[in-house]
Amino acid sequence: CLAASTIQFSDPHLNPARSAGRGGMGAVMGSKKVKAVVLDPEAKGRIKPVNEDAFKVARKRWLEILMGHPVTSEGLPAFGTAILVNIINEAGALPTKNFRYGRFDDVAEISGEKIAEVIESRGGKTKEGCHTGCVIQCSQRYNDKDGNYLTSGFEYETVWGFGANCLISDIDDIATMDRICDEKGIDTIEMGCAMAVAMDGGILEWGDSKAGIDLLKKIGSSDAMGRIIGNGADFAGQAFGVDRIPTVKGQGLPAYDPRSVKGVGVTYATTPMGGDHTAGYAVATNILKVGGDVDPLSKEGQIELSKNLQIATATIDGLGLCLFVAFAVLDTEDAVQCMCDLVAATHGIEFTADDFIALGVNTLKDELDFNRKAGFTKSDDQLPRFFSEEKLEPHDTVWEYTVEELQAAKV
Repeated sequence: CLAASTIQFSDPHLNPARSAGRGGMGAVMGSKKVKAVVLDPEAKGRIKPVNEDAFKVARKRWLEILMGHPVTSEGLPAFGTAILVNIINEAGALPTKNFRYGRFDDVAEISGEKIAEVIESRGGKTKEGCHTGCVIQCSQRYNDKDGNYLTSGFEYETVWGFGANCLISDIDDIATMDRICDEKGIDTIEMGCAMAVAMDGGILEWGDSKAGIDLLKKIGSSDAMGRIIGNGADFAGQAFGVDRIPTVKGQGLPAYDPRSVKGVGVTYATTPMGGDHTAGYAVATNILKVGGDVDPLSKEGQIELSKNLQIATATIDGLGLCLFVAFAVLDTEDAVQCMCDLVAATHGIEFTADDFIALGVNTLKDELDFNRKAGFTKSDDQLPRFFSEEKLEPHDTVWEYTVEELQAAKV
């Protein structure tokens, strides 16, 4: 939301296309009066691995792992994360009309396949790295109808948040909203949730993309409505008197309905970061069948799945690796050892699989300790009530975990 804005990154082509407005880091930097971090491309002093020969061997194997998995070598490069739109819709877990339904009638108009078709027809790029060293290259360059650059990093969550969640099917208008959020440094998931809440409150008409664009443009101004929306879904819901507010610990829920992807629901409820899918991406195993097969509609096995993924993800984040390497890691027997070898060679230390797990566990313990000191209790580890009270079509599923049961997902 607006309070968490102020971080913006240029992409490799110097477009102001990358914004990290989610999770509050911008608020921290802004409070410290940090205005910019400038990297000099001419600067020397590149970090060299302590053991360069061992690093080269591990790096070669790491690339083989990433380029040998269908998700990281085929699916993501071809369609970006928006490849998930049709997949999650078919699974009945695409939150539609502020989490009322699991499928969107106009899904074909906002799918990854549709986006790729539009990009190619306008001379854009369907495959591009978010930085020069990226080998997965799941980003893209999306041009407007006149062939001019509009946005990149056009993610699944953005397409969902302003699309199915708000009953909007105009992909150009969704791309425009993405660009506005990037320019303002605000999170598209949070804004998608906030906009749907505004529609629930009668502030906007469902599906009115032009009104949505106008509202986003008001964020950061003195306009009262812009200030309300700019402060996120939780604040907007309270201001508009809306009971249906899809947040956990004040953060808007992402693009997977927890009633039909229960593993990620456990993550939403228990991660220290609040409503967050990346902290323990159980969609991989629930829906994509990566790293195993845990029935997304069943209550069984989800808590253990989420806990293990949260630990592994905390380590992957701590190592500075892209989250998407997890797809290949979960399906490759020696992937964890390869990551350990990379760390060991870089720093000239011993780094084992036990150290890998300990890094994730200790990170989560620190985060949970911070939350306790900030006033959060276990009662905050739960989803909004409507998930337990309303069945989700088409599977007629409900959320069915108690707060006490969910504590087992925490380290």
